[in-house]
Amino acid sequence: MTRINIKKILFGKQMALVLIIIVVSIFFTILNKNFLSLGNIAGIMTAVSLAGIFAVGIVPLLIAGHVDLAAGSEGCIAGVFIALIIARSVSWPAAIVITILFGCVMGLLNAFLVNKVGFMAFIATIGMSSVYKGVALTITNGANISIVESGNEGFYALGKSIGIFPIAFIIMVALMIIYSLILKFTKFGRSVYMCGGNAAAARLSGINPKKVSTILFINCGAICALGGSLFSARMHMGIPNAVYGTEMDSISAAVLGGVSFMGGSGGLGGALIGLILVNTFNSGITAIGLPAYWQIVAQGVILLVALLVDYMGEKSRLKALKAAQ
Repeated sequence: MTRINIKKILFGKQMALVLIIIVVSIFFTILNKNFLSLGNIAGIMTAVSLAGIFAVGIVPLLIAGHVDLAAGSEGCIAGVFIALIIARSVSWPAAIVITILFGCVMGLLNAFLVNKVGFMAFIATIGMSSVYKGVALTITNGANISIVESGNEGFYALGKSIGIFPIAFIIMVALMIIYSLILKFTKFGRSVYMCGGNAAAARLSGINPKKVSTILFINCGAICALGGSLFSARMHMGIPNAVYGTEMDSISAAVLGGVSFMGGSGGLGGALIGLILVNTFNSGITAIGLPAYWQIVAQGVILLVALLVDYMGEKSRLKALKAAQ
């Protein structure tokens, strides 16, 4: 058993991504000697942190066979929501709690559309994405909502760094460790994988897939609300459309890191490695002077390649299962 695990670690998909990160870093360092400077590494960690926090909510949903394409919009509305209530003299710790609860409500609404109304998660969350983004723009009239520093120094601090490590990155790592342990070692975590792998078999085992997905949608809303709040802390204001689309970065990295879009496999560790690879590549594009628009092209290509690899892997797995029968 140990030998098999070591083999998976040394020759698995995630190790291949780590090697690619090393090669990409060496390549861009040759082209720009400052690529691996502490400042640039800190910048990569800052870029990884937001999508990484979103991934903590999105990845369990993907594993369970669902997806939340409204995650970015949930972060948008949460970011302006917390700015608005802080502006009304609500203490920042209370504002964070209220905003996370607001995120839970958004997640519950998504779950209602999927589990009660019967919409596919893909369709329901695309629709709700437009609703949430529209509400964020409407309540702010499209303007940014400033957060005054006086009395909110602690909130401002959440957007700062300890050494080269952004506090948001530290929070992301802590969340990923906690959620990885839950997914791997708890009964609920095993239920998540079973629902994504075979929902019918999960029901026969006494698991309620709708209950599991409801919990995961609520969790995703809460996590994205936290992510939007931390982004507002870093920017010192609520920006109504700033984190829109972040969910696609999280999904791309997750699939790239081994999370199956079909459900039933993967984990947060792979998603983190995928995010580091994508953002290392994006930083490299900027470092060598290419227009930032190429980052969008690269992300699209990476997502398509990741989905193709995932599809081919799932096809091979199903073929092997059929042959075994």
